[in-house]
Amino acid sequence: MDYEVIVVGSGAIGSSIAFELASRGIKVARVGEIKRTHSASKAAGAMNGCFGEITSGLVGSEFGRLKLDMDIRAKSLWSNWAERLSEASDNSEQLFTAQGTHVILNSAGMADVDTVNYEAIEEYLNRYDEQYDTISPSKMPWVKANDLVRPMQALYIPEENAVDSHLLLEKLDAALLNKGGVIYEDNASQLFTEGDVVTGVQLNDGTLLSAKHVILAAGVHSLDLLDEFPDVKRRIPPMFAGYGVSIMARLKPGHQVPTSVIRTPNRAFACGLHCVPREKDLLYIGATNILAESPKKNALISDVQFLLDCALEQLNIDLNDAEIETIQVGNRPIPADGYPLIGQCHFNGLWLATGTYRDGLHQSPLLATYLADKIQGLQTELDLDVFTPIRKPLPGLSREETVTETAKQMFATGYEFRWDIKPYWLPLLDTGMTGFYTNLIDSLHPTYTPPPELVAFSYLYKSMYDKLAEYYEAWS
Repeated sequence: MDYEVIVVGSGAIGSSIAFELASRGIKVARVGEIKRTHSASKAAGAMNGCFGEITSGLVGSEFGRLKLDMDIRAKSLWSNWAERLSEASDNSEQLFTAQGTHVILNSAGMADVDTVNYEAIEEYLNRYDEQYDTISPSKMPWVKANDLVRPMQALYIPEENAVDSHLLLEKLDAALLNKGGVIYEDNASQLFTEGDVVTGVQLNDGTLLSAKHVILAAGVHSLDLLDEFPDVKRRIPPMFAGYGVSIMARLKPGHQVPTSVIRTPNRAFACGLHCVPREKDLLYIGATNILAESPKKNALISDVQFLLDCALEQLNIDLNDAEIETIQVGNRPIPADGYPLIGQCHFNGLWLATGTYRDGLHQSPLLATYLADKIQGLQTELDLDVFTPIRKPLPGLSREETVTETAKQMFATGYEFRWDIKPYWLPLLDTGMTGFYTNLIDSLHPTYTPPPELVAFSYLYKSMYDKLAEYYEAWS
């Protein structure tokens, strides 16, 4: 039961780290259920999205631009990563399911969100000299939207693809075992330390595992093992669950899925509406990201209805005849300041690799290499020290910008729900929300400011507000 490294977590990040370590001849054990119920990785659309994920808020901060740089670096790794997994897993099945990404700007959302983010995508495509094509919406392949929400602009990014997340996880399991790694299909229940050194973990069934290094990469559950160390945990940004729903739809005979990813810009605290081909007649549909007090196990009817309405109206009205094969639920790990938790954490040999929000699966090859290099004491090309887990809240937007953005995103939610608010009511609503969110942020802390989505949802859930306040107090 002695290992050099124990990786806690069986999602894309944890599985990738374990595989990379085993590939280097390191004795590694991975802990976590293979069925991965309600994990973000299993329910993911698995888009290799960099530029398609850009928002004005992301590129408006230094640390957001660092996240974008990580995404761009990760994108360049996927071709070789897929080849390595095919060889190591003895499974040559094609991992990529989509070629390129179409981004559409339609009239379903709000100009201050959708148009601004669409323009940010195009701006950074040009800044990075990334290949893309502007396309006439009338010539968009496959899209057949309701005229009320028809696409107005569109572009095609040929190098932003998508993978089959289920197949990816299967290959990671097989590849790890073939490289000599060990998988324990149980969750960790306790972390063991001696002085300032980590020594191992205990599983739910009582099994004891010892190691020089323990990596916590269990998504939204990653900080659970630190409950016994409150003085450490309170100085780490608390994480919240970004609950998301996705649907696997089987198209009727004679109807084929698109060959590319089709998506809108990110909007209203969530991913943009998107569909991803999986098989010739099987389509992945996603969009939702709703903060919750704790991870959710089942989809709400209201969220399924909203997602289906958006897909039918904005993507293709013929989806009305498709059959729902599966409704998937995933929980993304969202830290209090919106930035990932990556690096060594208080105890010698204890590492965190989590808090990646929507980027985890895409960044998994990059993070696997980074953590493996760190553990082996090698030089790393990428400096992620700012994302060290024990840290003061990293700044994003200014306080005034955060209030404005929160109100704007709340309005955008209403527009996507097709609300019918008379224009003369909007200034009154804006004034009310602006004042309310200003007071809420001021009551949390004089200077620390959470991201807009946490501002909006900490009003709904007192436990979120309390966790933020406790974290801010630890650094005051």
